[in-house]
Amino acid sequence: MKIAIATLAALALAVPAATMTGDKAEVIPAADVQSAITQLVPQAKSAGSSGSTLASTGNLALKLSVRTSSGGAEIHAHYDDLMIVEQGSATLITGGTVVGGITGADGETHGSGIEGGVNKTITVGDVVIVPAGQPHQLLIPTGVVYAAMVAKIKE
Repeated sequence: MKIAIATLAALALAVPAATMTGDKAEVIPAADVQSAITQLVPQAKSAGSSGSTLASTGNLALKLSVRTSSGGAEIHAHYDDLMIVEQGSATLITGGTVVGGITGADGETHGSGIEGGVNKTITVGDVVIVPAGQPHQLLIPTGVVYAAMVAKIKE
């Protein structure tokens, strides 16, 4: 299973990277990522979450997400999520059924939680792939600052 996940992660990263050719290639230094996370933390501490977009090209948007409180459940109709945990830890719930799910015109479903999902602890360095159509939710422990780089890959 771990080999399959690593293979999927490599493929997910390779597809968008292949679309960035010539002078469109972009390198985002690790120091810049960490600096951006540091700048997002105060807003996350007051609002529960904050984020920014690091890069966007073709079918890929690379974002930073910083959370200090749990998010609601969601299902993306048209986007795969590839997350790389940069700071902290969280419980990722996947599968099951979204509680109180409401689907917007954009195909995104949001709800208050997930029933019958699978809980997995994720921490710094973990790579998470959530395919489009998969219910998911992040639970952030009290006092934890969780940060992840999130590649939103449009199908």
